[in-house]
Amino acid sequence: MSQLTHFDTAGQAHMVDVGAKDSTHRVAIATGTITMAPATFALVRDGNAKKGDVLGIARVAGIMATKRTADLIPLCHPIGLTKVALDYELDEASHSIQCTVRTETRGQTGVEMEALTGVQVALLTIYDMCKAVDRGMVMTNVRLLEKHGGKSGDWAAGTGGAA
Repeated sequence: MSQLTHFDTAGQAHMVDVGAKDSTHRVAIATGTITMAPATFALVRDGNAKKGDVLGIARVAGIMATKRTADLIPLCHPIGLTKVALDYELDEASHSIQCTVRTETRGQTGVEMEALTGVQVALLTIYDMCKAVDRGMVMTNVRLLEKHGGKSGDWAAGTGGAA
């Protein structure tokens, strides 16, 4: 296992120096799922929730969150995102919504944390907008699917590392 990079030789937390790293195109894709009661799923799917377009509002919240990641995660670098895309896949059989976020930048550090933050906030927004009718919703399987670019190269879940 490689050394944890957010600690100096004395064990103190620090923000990693990325100043000498090359700027490269970097991409991260993360996903997560929220499962809810069948009636709640129908409200979201049909756009009949009392608070409005749940998925549209959650999409904007997730995108906004990617841009604020460095404000939420103490040792993350503030980065200029060049692209953020947030998509949903609705699964009628399991009354679940899978959220996938793709983040991109051209810079000296990766965008995994931004993609993961976008997924979490989008799912939390769905929960917030639907909690009046379903407090039993469950958010699961938030994880990185892929990352591309940078010194460590490409990585994909389920491949043992290499993309």
